[in-house]
Amino acid sequence: MCRNITTLRGLEPAATPEEIAAASAQFVRKVTGVAANAAPASREPCEAAAAEIADIVTRLLDDLPARRRPPTTVPPLRRPEVQARIAEREHAATA
Repeated sequence: MCRNITTLRGLEPAATPEEIAAASAQFVRKVTGVAANAAPASREPCEAAAAEIADIVTRLLDDLPARRRPPTTVPPLRRPEVQARIAEREHAATA
């Protein structure tokens, strides 16, 4: 699945750790070309990089001043159709 990285600064409520992690993982996938289902030799360094980037992004968002206006796009994890797909996958995994 490919989605654009959305603006997380200025969201109301603030960006969640899950949203930051998803954006960080997407960034790593884009710059490396390594898919989420890659072999462990490729996946593990990418997951470590995404976790490090998520920490950096969290600190950055905390350090930046508040935005005057919220972003115009809704992050994927806040969209009802994405939430439905996630719930469907989780249900299928537990069945």
